[in-house]
Amino acid sequence: MPQSIIVTGAGSGIGRVTARAFLEEGWNVGLVGRREEPLKETAEGHENALVLPFDVTDEAAVEAGFAKAADTWGRIDALFNNAGVNVKSGMIDEVPVEDWLTICNINITGMFLCARAAFGQMRRQDPQGGRIINNGSVSAHVPRWGSAPYSTTKHAVTGLTRSLSLDGRAFDIACGQVDIGNALTDMAAKMTQGVPQADGEIAVEPVMDAKHVASTVKHMASLPLDANVQFVTVMASAMPYIGRG
Repeated sequence: MPQSIIVTGAGSGIGRVTARAFLEEGWNVGLVGRREEPLKETAEGHENALVLPFDVTDEAAVEAGFAKAADTWGRIDALFNNAGVNVKSGMIDEVPVEDWLTICNINITGMFLCARAAFGQMRRQDPQGGRIINNGSVSAHVPRWGSAPYSTTKHAVTGLTRSLSLDGRAFDIACGQVDIGNALTDMAAKMTQGVPQADGEIAVEPVMDAKHVASTVKHMASLPLDANVQFVTVMASAMPYIGRG
C-alpha cells in the first residue's frame, strides 16, 4: 500500500506543486481546497489522487474530509498543513478588522482544525503514528513592513508546531515546520515587481522555484518516524531576509 498524505491548499501555488511531487512519487494524495475544479487540475488524472473539496475553516467539513481519506486508504501517514492567505499590507490602524478575522480564521483556525483531524486519526490508527508538516514562513521569525496580521498568524503556527511535536511523542506523531521565503507562486509574484522594504524603499526581490519547497517537504515526509526535521527554512538565496533581523 502506498504511503498517504493530505495536502491542504492543493488547488494552486505551493500546495499544487507539492501535491504533484508526491503523486509523481506514487503516494496516495488527498487534495484539499474550497473549489473542486482546481483540485481536479492539480490531480492531472492521477489514480492515486483523492479530491477533497472542503473549507479548512469548517470543522464538520474537515472532520468528514479526513474521515473519507482514512476510509479510502486505511490510514493517513502525513499531512502538509499548507492552506493560507495574506491580506493587503499596511499599518495596523489601517487594517480592516474584517481582514484580521479572515486571515486568523484561515491561517490559524484552519491549520488547527486540520492538525486536529490528522492527529486524531494518527492516534487511532494501527500502527499508530504519522507526521504533520506545517507551512510557516520566514515571517514566523521576522516581519515584513506592514505585515502585523500575517506575521502574527505565522508566529502562531510555530506555537502549534512546537505543541504538536511535544504532544505527539506518546503516539509516534512527528511534527515539523517548513519556513518558506520567496517561492515563486501567484501569491509571491509581486516580489518580482517590487515590494516595501524595512527602510521604506520599494525593491525587487529574488525568487526561487516552488519545486524546491516540494522537494523539501517530500524529504521531511519520507523520514522514518524516529527522525524529524523540526524546523527548516528554504528560501531564495539572495532575498533580503537575513538582513531583516
